[in-house]
Amino acid sequence: MPSPKPKTTQKVTKAVIPAAGLGTRFLPATKAMPKEMLTVVNKPIIQYAIEEAYEAGIREFIIITGRGKAVMENHFDHPYELADTLQKKGKLAELESVNKVLPSDARIYYTRQGQPLGLGHAIACAAAITGDDPFAVLLPDDIICRDKENPVAEMIKIYQQTGQSVVLAEEVPHDRTNQYGILSLAGKGIQNRRAQVSSFVEKPKIEEAPSNLAIIGRYVLTPAHMPQLAQTKPGKAGEIQLTDAMVEVCKREGFMGYVSQSKRFDCGDKVGFQMANLYFAMQDPYIASRLQPFLHQTAAQYDRRREVRLPETTKSAGKKAS
Repeated sequence: MPSPKPKTTQKVTKAVIPAAGLGTRFLPATKAMPKEMLTVVNKPIIQYAIEEAYEAGIREFIIITGRGKAVMENHFDHPYELADTLQKKGKLAELESVNKVLPSDARIYYTRQGQPLGLGHAIACAAAITGDDPFAVLLPDDIICRDKENPVAEMIKIYQQTGQSVVLAEEVPHDRTNQYGILSLAGKGIQNRRAQVSSFVEKPKIEEAPSNLAIIGRYVLTPAHMPQLAQTKPGKAGEIQLTDAMVEVCKREGFMGYVSQSKRFDCGDKVGFQMANLYFAMQDPYIASRLQPFLHQTAAQYDRRREVRLPETTKSAGKKAS
């Protein structure tokens, strides 16, 4: 296992955001609307990832798109007509929300993934833009709450201290380890929420899982990953897996895991998406004061519907007996 490198001053200022998926789990909504543009309260899913990365010091964003994704470009563009209308009507709060979609010092580049060949292939599409620089990867399906910390910012700190790539991990029940990429740990295991990684196993059998630490959608990767992805052969379903490239880079450079304690919502899943909407709606005082009574009422009605109801004949017999 390679030992940690001396502290490096190389900054991480670029992030790759894969957004070329078809969003089939959300059909028919995603027939004409990209899944990444579905809103959680009043912001599209992808904007949460942009804000998280920007807060961590990222200033250049490479969004990997596909057919039918032009609406994302329009969202992050400056809408002169809308801004002018809001200004003239004195709707300054709305104008501020529009202007905050993309800070003035941020830059977005778009490149298309021509074929659905997997996450590794999508990230490799950004190679010409990332060049020889380290870069972050944020999967927009995962919305991570930043009330306690910004995981990407913490991962960048670890990269700068060790010179090694970093993956965000989350403890999952052992009976669900076959649903994730799992970390195989080296050395002394988890210390201060950090762990030296010896390898990765993609969706192992439950009895063969090397740990219960699952990869979630945040990575800080060294430049070695792009040439490694270029020579990685397709795996399951003919897709190029990012995990396969990470395994090879880990052998040469080492790898770190950072264990998240932040609340995460999987917005690629219908249930996770609804949970995210409820959670963030309840963070808004105006919405929360009106939504909470409705939630209590709805929950009570649901509970009543689940009550065991006796057949009418049984009820009648009971009345006669009394």
